Amino acid sequence: MQKKVQRYASITGLKKEDMAYYKELHVAVWPGVLKQIKQSNIQNYSIYLQEIDGKHFLFSYFEYTGDDFNADMKRMAEDPETQRWWKETDPTQIPLPDAAAKGQIWSFMEEVFHQD
Repeated sequence: MQKKVQRYASITGLKKEDMAYYKELHVAVWPGVLKQIKQSNIQNYSIYLQEIDGKHFLFSYFEYTGDDFNADMKRMAEDPETQRWWKETDPTQIPLPDAAAKGQIWSFMEEVFHQD
């Protein structure tokens, strides 16, 4: 039986002065963070960088195969290694207003088209 896949995309800003550090971190993501991503039922995770009008934005995409997204994300947020990772990455990012209003870094995006 094939698992149901839910697709998620999100966006956040990136501080220009921290771009090199952010890229450096992602060249060798910590093994514990990668393990937690898998344990949280996330697969096919990608992050892209784009400059628009002199500002830098990160776009992320992943597929979720679990049964309880909120519980899996809570478990991920409670993981000490992931918390240490976020202490490195979060200060490099600039949340969009909707995410900032909720105390979050990434803004989820609406899917308007998909084809398998």
